[in-house]
Amino acid sequence: MKIQEIEPIVLTSKEKGGATWASTMILVKVTTSNGAVGYGEAVPTLRVISVYNAIKQVSKAFIGKEVEEVEKNYHEWYKQDFYLARSFESATAVSAIDIASWDILGKELGSPIYKFLGGKFRDKVLVYANGWYSDCVTPEDFANKAKDVVKRGYKGLKFDPFGQYYDWIDEKGLREAEERVKAVREAVGDEVYIMIEHHGRFNANSAIKIAHVLEKYNPLFMEEPVHHEDIEGYKKYRSSTKVTVALGERLISLKEAMFYIDNRLADVLQPDITNIGGVTIARKVVTLAEANDVEIAFHNAFGSIQNAVSIQLSAVIPNLLILENFYDWFPQWKRDLVYNGTPVEDGYVKVPEKPGIGVDVNEKLLEELKAEPIPLEVGEEPVWVVKNTWRGY
Repeated sequence: MKIQEIEPIVLTSKEKGGATWASTMILVKVTTSNGAVGYGEAVPTLRVISVYNAIKQVSKAFIGKEVEEVEKNYHEWYKQDFYLARSFESATAVSAIDIASWDILGKELGSPIYKFLGGKFRDKVLVYANGWYSDCVTPEDFANKAKDVVKRGYKGLKFDPFGQYYDWIDEKGLREAEERVKAVREAVGDEVYIMIEHHGRFNANSAIKIAHVLEKYNPLFMEEPVHHEDIEGYKKYRSSTKVTVALGERLISLKEAMFYIDNRLADVLQPDITNIGGVTIARKVVTLAEANDVEIAFHNAFGSIQNAVSIQLSAVIPNLLILENFYDWFPQWKRDLVYNGTPVEDGYVKVPEKPGIGVDVNEKLLEELKAEPIPLEVGEEPVWVVKNTWRGY
């Protein structure tokens, strides 16, 4: 089946969700010459317009190609785009097209894609909650909402306790962060995993201070404690702390992932299928990690198509630690878009059995939510934080 059309689709609604990035989805609809349709998802952040346009450009290399030849098609774009290894927009565009191609391949074969990625290693995927702590500022705010998360059956939750601190942190900030983490740990007990989100925003010295203060609360991992590109900072952090390090959501190629693995910068790798290169490259990254005793916890923060394909890959890999999950804190329309096809039950998601990436798309709702790509507003609170948490107390 030849690829006949590739359409970037921006979706949004009045219901914005728990963070600025949650207010928008960028889908890619791929249609073949015989009318088969598959869906992928690209990353919005602050780059909705540029990603939308990048999809249009990348599509030029895919029109007329055989949709089943996912490996060949990815490498054709790798050949064409001289700056792919340095372009987030290009990387997320090709990733979205790749995901949609796998979706079509599964539908063509009448099978969820997990069946031809090696088969299920597990029938249900352990997930942790994220996005749950919007409007949390005080330790009591965090504790109260954390209790609600655990009541829903979640076995783990992640949160950012650092308020408005960026690059460095002082004693007041350390105290506030510790009080928030302590409150959550005491609220959920010792049997629930907690993960500390740093959002890759600290220099190494500040991140090391944070680790020494928070390690007593037994975090499952410290996520992106240092700026992503600060390789020397990560080496210093690794040599100065004993905590488990997770990173990888900003990786955009197989070779970049190999560099971080080879330099032992992470214990847990968090590739994002919507920007690492889709299913085609994500499965290779997983294998590299497995060969180096690195566990996987896919970054999974954007939308319901990303969530669906992340569940499919999480089902088949032996080195899965846990999967990120915003599903219960998505705006309702993101769940409705896939007919609530991936619900969380007692802290797990049952692996869907529908062909392709495992979910059907509500075409009528998709048409209702279509929007023109426009710039997102930029305020003091960055778009990458959960809403109304960029404050001290």
